Amino acid sequence: MEDNLESGDMEHVLIIEDDVRLAELTRDYLEANGFQVTVESEGSRGVEQILTLQPDLVILDLMLPGEDGLSICRRARPDYNGPILMLTARTDDMDQVLGLEMGADDYVPKPVQPRVLLARMRALLRRADNTEQGGDVRLSFGNLDIDSATREAWLEGDRIDLTSAEFDLLWLLASNAGRVLTREEIFSDLRGIKYDGQDRSIDVRVSRIRPKIGDDPNHPHRIKTVRSKGYLFVKDA
Repeated sequence: MEDNLESGDMEHVLIIEDDVRLAELTRDYLEANGFQVTVESEGSRGVEQILTLQPDLVILDLMLPGEDGLSICRRARPDYNGPILMLTARTDDMDQVLGLEMGADDYVPKPVQPRVLLARMRALLRRADNTEQGGDVRLSFGNLDIDSATREAWLEGDRIDLTSAEFDLLWLLASNAGRVLTREEIFSDLRGIKYDGQDRSIDVRVSRIRPKIGDDPNHPHRIKTVRSKGYLFVKDA
């Protein structure tokens, strides 16, 4: 394991990647852009490192020795609330879907483009930074409450376990309740990229959010799919 543990207020990124050359290049690039970086090459130590260090963001490779990225994400997620950015194979859509289902917040295909990686990281960190919220804003829909300041949601008073990306999508839909949001709008707002017509990440997140907020996945009444358009959050379900 290689560490760069400088003091100060720099955001801390944990890279879990067994490709030594890629990890070093990524570390150097991120350090040059003001991040504190820790590198872990063993998948078997991934969960321990995430939970011990509690970094601001995790960059997690899918294929690792000892334990794969999907398993690491699934096991760490209940006790780690920060963003997890997964590195996946460019052509394997199933890897991306599985990563999101395990709790990853976003993914970047290999080979990694440094500027793309940095842009995705900054977008995730901005959304996770509570200080950037413009005041306490709370939305209530029957037995569902959503708070943008604490980035938490409750169903019948019980806190809902949401990943950072799931909360972002839920808040976006709820704050636009009664209006259909197209996939193009959702992608532009949450990921800062254009929708290519094939990416399923938003659909996967919606399918994960629905049961968490008491919505029937087979006959949803709160988050409705609008065919060929996008999604509608119903005000009074």
